[in-house]
Amino acid sequence: MTMKIVIPMAGWGTRMRPHTWNKPKPLVSVAGKTSLEHLLDMFKTLPDPENTEYIFILGPYLGEMQIPPFIKEHYPELKAKFVVQHEMKGQSHALSLAREYLTGPMIMCFSDTLMETDFSFLADEKSDGVAWVMPVDDPRRFGVAEKSADGWVKRFIEKPQSLDNNLVVVGCYYFKSAEQVLAAIDLQMERGVMLKNEYFMTDAISIMIEGGAKVRTNSISTWLDTGTIEATLDTNKILLEKIGSNTATFKQSKVEIIDPVFIHESAEVSNSTIGPYASIGAGCKIENCQVTESIIEADCQITDATLNRSLIGKQAKVQGRGDGHRMQLNIGDTSSIIQ
Repeated sequence: MTMKIVIPMAGWGTRMRPHTWNKPKPLVSVAGKTSLEHLLDMFKTLPDPENTEYIFILGPYLGEMQIPPFIKEHYPELKAKFVVQHEMKGQSHALSLAREYLTGPMIMCFSDTLMETDFSFLADEKSDGVAWVMPVDDPRRFGVAEKSADGWVKRFIEKPQSLDNNLVVVGCYYFKSAEQVLAAIDLQMERGVMLKNEYFMTDAISIMIEGGAKVRTNSISTWLDTGTIEATLDTNKILLEKIGSNTATFKQSKVEIIDPVFIHESAEVSNSTIGPYASIGAGCKIENCQVTESIIEADCQITDATLNRSLIGKQAKVQGRGDGHRMQLNIGDTSSIIQ
């Protein structure tokens, strides 16, 4: 049976401004690729990746205009459907909009969740649902899974007030039956189970469990987030450490590379120090610079600048002072900074 992968990405991306003024959050770059490409890479370990269909739930305007052509260009073989969520009523509402495409087994994974996992175990999975979890120091801005003595999930709690249970749900779920979870969402909406005017998946799954569904957790040790600027820069570091540098044949003059870094083969770099943890996009021109722990997207021009913990949007121009003054910038596409 075909596995359905549902990826909700309809949010406004307010925590990633200014980069999300003119592109959806999944198309922001990290470690040499968009976060959406890193997300799709996760599913290569599915038991039958060729027998998989993807349903992207998009926001109006930017999402519906940019995501479909991106998928068509970069993943022409992908079996993809697109649904637009015009009202931001939460995760369960987003899933309900895709019901015409949902039958049988499915995975729902949020677009800003990157994790290290192997999905191949799903070939023999017997439970009704699986929630990927990871312990964190402060779980209060997440959802947590509360387990009973027999190890099954008893319920989920969205944004708990205490620190007693730190087993955070990272934003990826498997369901043996899409029909079962959709029925739970219908009950959730009938009952008006909401938080801050949004329907959360943790509440829908709790309703499934009330109805007799058996849901377990699957623990992971690495969970990467691309939902904020600082989290994206941290994720860039971790991914570069994992992937390693791509600069073995990089031979441009007077350039010091401090691994790990990513430099696109079309970038032009001269008289500069790049790294550690720097990602340089296609078509960039960088001269007399020092760049550390930063992401510079495609077609930027950076001159005489010392950048640290910076996220520079596409086609941006930065002119530094040339005296080693360190800058920490967060500027969107086509912006210009002159020091």
